[in-house]
Amino acid sequence: MDVHFEVVLRRSGTDSPIVAWDHHFDPLGAGNFDAQALDADAPGVAVDYVAGDQIVFRYTGQSASSANAYVPDGDGARKNGRNPSITLP
Repeated sequence: MDVHFEVVLRRSGTDSPIVAWDHHFDPLGAGNFDAQALDADAPGVAVDYVAGDQIVFRYTGQSASSANAYVPDGDGARKNGRNPSITLP
């Protein structure tokens, strides 16, 4: 499963890219649907914040036949997952 991740600045309904990256996940096999950890560092562009701005984390599955093939932490700790988080400088 290929997944495209992006973080954008949303201002007045317009999205401006901050950073984007792609990652490939292989199935674990044997009926194991546990979460697969992904820790990624990616350089982004600096943005100026103004009141009302939003930071949006967006992910898009690129290569699966099922719309639900990728869910960030869909089952939480039950499947050894954790909540997605973003650390900004």
